Order: sequence, then C-alpha cells, then structure tokens
Amino acid sequence: MKTPVGLVTVALTAAILLTATLVIATGTRGEETEFPSSAGGLEVRTFARGLVNPWSLTFLPDGRMLVTERPGRIRVVSAEGQLSPPLKGVPDVWASGQGGMLDVAIDKSYAQNKTIYFCFAERTGGGGGRTAIARAKLNDGGGRLDETKIIFRQEGPLSSGNHYGCRIAQADDGNLFVTLGDHGSHREQAQDLGNHLGKVIRIAPDGSAAAGNPFIGRAGAKPEIWSYGHRNGQGLAINPASGDVWEVEHGPRGGDELNIIRTAKNYGWPVIGFGLEYSGGKIHESTAKDGMEQPVKYWVPSISPSGMLFYTGKLFPKWSGSLFVGALSGSMLVRLSLNGNGVAGEERLLQNLHERIRDVRQGPDGALWLLTDSSNGRILRVTPSAK
Repeated sequence: MKTPVGLVTVALTAAILLTATLVIATGTRGEETEFPSSAGGLEVRTFARGLVNPWSLTFLPDGRMLVTERPGRIRVVSAEGQLSPPLKGVPDVWASGQGGMLDVAIDKSYAQNKTIYFCFAERTGGGGGRTAIARAKLNDGGGRLDETKIIFRQEGPLSSGNHYGCRIAQADDGNLFVTLGDHGSHREQAQDLGNHLGKVIRIAPDGSAAAGNPFIGRAGAKPEIWSYGHRNGQGLAINPASGDVWEVEHGPRGGDELNIIRTAKNYGWPVIGFGLEYSGGKIHESTAKDGMEQPVKYWVPSISPSGMLFYTGKLFPKWSGSLFVGALSGSMLVRLSLNGNGVAGEERLLQNLHERIRDVRQGPDGALWLLTDSSNGRILRVTPSAK
C-alpha cells in the first residue's frame, strides 16, 4: 500500500526535527546556530556529518537523499540522517585535483523508472581526465546502482586535474543541460565549437544531442553544444518563473559570473571578462565585445560560486523567488533578489559559519539544505529560528 504524500512529508519533517544534531553555540568556528537575515533569525542544524568533500545533494521522492563525495562515492542519506555505505556499481572515478564524483540528479520520472544521472571526472589512457555523464537505476534494496552506463564523454584536450564543471539540470521535456569546464590550461578551447571544453551542452536522456540544438549539422561543431565561452560552471538551475536556464561559473582572480544561458550564445571566456590572472596579470581583451554576452552579475573579488537554486518554498515567504548560490572561497550563502532577469539586491548569509558551501538545495520541507566542502563535510538544514 502506498503511503499518502502528505504523510511522507509530515513524517520526514518530524524525523528531521527529532534527529538532526543541534550544533552547540559556543562561538568557535562552525558551531554557531543563530544567524541574522532579512527574513529574521536563521537556525542551522547539522543533519549528517562525516562526508569527505561532499559535492552534490538531491532529494528522493520519499524524503531520503543522494549525496556525492568527490573521492568517488555516492551514498543514500536516510530521513534520520544516517549515511549508507557507498553504493556499488559506480564507474571508476579519477579523484585528482578538482576532479572526482561531481553532480547527481534524479530523473523527473524517477518514481516510475528509478533513474539517476551523475557526472564525474573519468580517467583516460592519455594521461589526464575528462568529464563524463552516466545514467543508472538505483537499487534500493541492494545498495547499488544497476544498468550503469556512461552516456556522454567530453571531447577535447584532457584536464590535468582542474575545471571539470559539472552541474546537471533537467528541463520539463526531459533533456539535460550540463555545464562543462575548460580544463584550466586549455582556456582558449572555450571558443572552439569543435570540442566540449567551456560549454553548456543539451543532451537527451540517452546522451545523444537533443533535437533542436543550434549547431546540429554545422560542420566542425559538436551537436551537443547549447552555448559556449564558459570557464568552470558549478551552478545550474532552471528559473520556474520563466523556464530560462541560469548558470554561475568561477572566474579567475575576480570575475565570477551569473549568466542566463541562451541558445548558440557566446559568453566570452577568455576573450572578455572581469578577472585577472592569479599572478595579477591581464587575461581579457576587454570587458565587452560585440557578439559576446554580458553576465547578469559578476563578483570582484571572487566568491567561487557553487550550487544554486530558485526558492519556491513556504518556510521563507519573504524569500520566494530569490536565487540562492553557495560560495566556496567566500565561505557563505548568497541570496540574490531578482527583478525579472536582473539582480535587484544581494544578501550575504551565514558568513560566521566559516564554511565552504558547495551545494544548496530546497528540501520537501521548504528548508534550505547545504553541503559544506571539507574532509569532514556536513549536511546542514537551515530554517527560521524558533525564537
């Protein structure tokens, strides 16, 4: 007998409230529980800990979660915050530098097909790595993935360990948008349509180029490409108000970008931008050029944005429609208030937590759920303060 959805949500919320570990407010790094915000006080609770550089979090329909760890693991997290052993059936992952197990997403028809998608750095025989995307079915009882298949492999010069991307967003038509990095030392390839470096791609669930892609049939261009001229996109989300695809990407020394991704558009990297070489030298020709898109927003100095969501829950009614972005080097959660396709304001949250925020998700309870990026990473649940 199926449990009514409402009862599942009530049970999940009750379990969370009863079992989440409250971090004691002693004033030491990472232990504060009360944080100010424009929506009132925020309470932060540790829901699970002991993850090694967790990278992505997604909710299953029954309230459990899937979480990835960069060393090459996927785990199931129970509604009580218990971590499963690593799932079996995961392909060989090259956990080197910034590479490893990256994003995970469930199919929109997961309740019927049990299908998940994930991306990772794949070791190659050429002395480097590349971003690969796999599809599998979650075997709940067996603690494994079944029918695992790599459906897409990034083509172009290999990475020595940097700038893989990779975030996945599934549109209502079932097609997947995916960010692919420029591999760091191959930045000029982001302007070359003959490879997948520094691109946002759009693929069907089987990994083939999605129908209607702008470069299908164009000689010398990869048919999976949707947009190009990107550096290292680590946040991707579809705006429920408009259906537009939004992306955040790392700049070098300054110049992180928030972009609205349009078909066939060139976002300029490395020709235009707002950052510098890490040495302080010049990278770009200018900050603007005909035929190249401008970001909706950029950050100087860098915050290293990672993970993003459009908030639609009821737990924070003042924040309905806001865009949330995690920050790594910035060690905070950023809330952007929007006015159509423009940014009307920025609020920097949880700065006293002193944690690298790798991912941010909205839970079925309307809370904000965060992953902290460290060798003892945590899943955090953020709710309005009860005080």
